[in-house]
Amino acid sequence: MVFEIEKDLRTDHRKIDQEEWNHVSSKAGQSNTNWRKGVASRIETISPQRLSVPSMVFVPGPFWASWFSFDNFAECAKTGRQLDVFFSRLLGLHRQAPFMSSLKLRRQIAWEAARLMYSRDVSEYYQAKQKAARRIHKGWVKPADLPSNAEIREQVQVLARLHEGGDHQRHRLLEMRLRAAWWLRQLKEFHPRLIGSVLSGAIRQGSDVDIHVFASNPHRITMKLDEFGVYYELQRKRVHKDGEQRVFTHIHVRDEFPIELTVYHPSLLGYRFRSSITNKAIERASLSQLERLIVLEHNIDPHQQAARLNEMDSCPDRFAVFLSLLVPLENVQQNLRFHPEGDALFHSLQVYGHAKELMPYDEEFVLAALLHDVGKAIDPDDHVLAALESIEGFVSNRTNWLIANHMEAHKIHDRTIGARRRRRLVAHQWYEDLVALGECDRAGRVPGANVESVEEALDYIEQIDEMFGS
Repeated sequence: MVFEIEKDLRTDHRKIDQEEWNHVSSKAGQSNTNWRKGVASRIETISPQRLSVPSMVFVPGPFWASWFSFDNFAECAKTGRQLDVFFSRLLGLHRQAPFMSSLKLRRQIAWEAARLMYSRDVSEYYQAKQKAARRIHKGWVKPADLPSNAEIREQVQVLARLHEGGDHQRHRLLEMRLRAAWWLRQLKEFHPRLIGSVLSGAIRQGSDVDIHVFASNPHRITMKLDEFGVYYELQRKRVHKDGEQRVFTHIHVRDEFPIELTVYHPSLLGYRFRSSITNKAIERASLSQLERLIVLEHNIDPHQQAARLNEMDSCPDRFAVFLSLLVPLENVQQNLRFHPEGDALFHSLQVYGHAKELMPYDEEFVLAALLHDVGKAIDPDDHVLAALESIEGFVSNRTNWLIANHMEAHKIHDRTIGARRRRRLVAHQWYEDLVALGECDRAGRVPGANVESVEEALDYIEQIDEMFGS
């Protein structure tokens, strides 16, 4: 007998004859003695969860013997062939990935990459390809088997049609094009040109409005954005291409739809940029060209378009308003006796988090939780009235009522409210929501708690309708 395998130290050993042992050891191309030592060192380092092996393995030798314990493993295979597989795994002799035709592999990678991009797990085509290839093939993939950017984009569009529906997508496309027209009009001194999915019509959930603008200094554009009172981030991205290092300037603007402005020098106004997806010249449209496109594809005449754009002038994006009200709360320090967590913004984000956990589908309730204290940065002496005045016209009646009475919720909890006032509140249709808001408010006072950023909170609220339906 060459070796024995035991289960729970039982005496009924399974015996493997010399012929089977030699068959297994020959796979390693070593002598029996060296092969046993190789197995021993391999067993010491391998992760037991990866293999189906016996509880105890005994490898004897002239001067050494070792027991290797593995918990919760299936019994050892009874045949030499199964032992062959077992020891081959121990020695790292893994099987090659099963053969898959290049065309099938390419399609599967394209679909998985599209799914990653549609769900916003990754944003770049190259990253999507690499991640999808690792998931699909579990090994190295020849560059020729990777799908092109155009193939991935085609699958993204298929996913968009499947998940978002034709009518909803067409309505959203119209709204995005009208908003793009508004921005082209506002930035006309920088010769703006619309590009990307909003121009082509291949939008999906989360698509942004891509615009090329031309200025000798990006700060000229940011000064213009400051006049609008919108929130934006300026980003410079270094790219190495064709042996050259280039710096691209992007300005991400928070708006009804995400806006991405790419800034180029005015000398490049007539230059035909090429797409990284199709390697063809990028299609782009001026304001007049976009207006004609809206007439052709959406049957909205120029007078109707002008009326819609004028409405946008008089009614700013409500989420931009909310952001401008929330950011100053970071500088509002509160009484540590009642608010040991610190500033009013940190408190508001905690309250929002509890409300989101309680009613993730309820935009009005979650928004009330986030905005309930915005008046503290305006008038600390009467922050409720200040909040109501600042959000008037931007929130629903229910959100407005919850914010107006959120201090009463604490009086109800403390039993310091008058009986008549309490009866009126209890009889109200939103009383239960008010009590829930009060509980979230009191729970949001934990120092050092983990919270989302203001931008993440507003992004979530803006997408509630799409996620849960109206």
